[in-house]
Amino acid sequence: MQSPLYADLVLLLEITIAVALLAGAWLARKRKFREHAWCQSVAVLLNLVIVAVVMVPTFREQVSPKIPAKLGRSYVGLPAAHGTLGGIVELTALYILVAAGTKLLPERLRIRRYKLWMRTVLVAWWLVVLLGAATYVRWYVPLPFRR
Repeated sequence: MQSPLYADLVLLLEITIAVALLAGAWLARKRKFREHAWCQSVAVLLNLVIVAVVMVPTFREQVSPKIPAKLGRSYVGLPAAHGTLGGIVELTALYILVAAGTKLLPERLRIRRYKLWMRTVLVAWWLVVLLGAATYVRWYVPLPFRR
């Protein structure tokens, strides 16, 4: 099956966002915290828009009706894993933005160990990107061993 243009664009955007998050981490290591905050915030919020506009509707239409009956098949299992972990990572990233970048939360709900949270989310984000790329390949790339 030929991939739709929106799927190609989303894959490229997600890879770009993941690279931007790495660039943001580099900015933090260089102690450019204002630039780091902007870079990470834009990446996380742009991803939220992509998730809401493209990924959630696609998941509802193509994946969730097949759960749990076909969860063991890669066509359903990969996007289910991608969606589940991706949702957790996006929500955690949004929490970090609010907890680290604002005073909206009470003191007891704010983050104390920034590096651990941010590094963990960055690694998990890349795992989500890899699951998304695997989903793209499974759905749209014809492989010789696949019928």
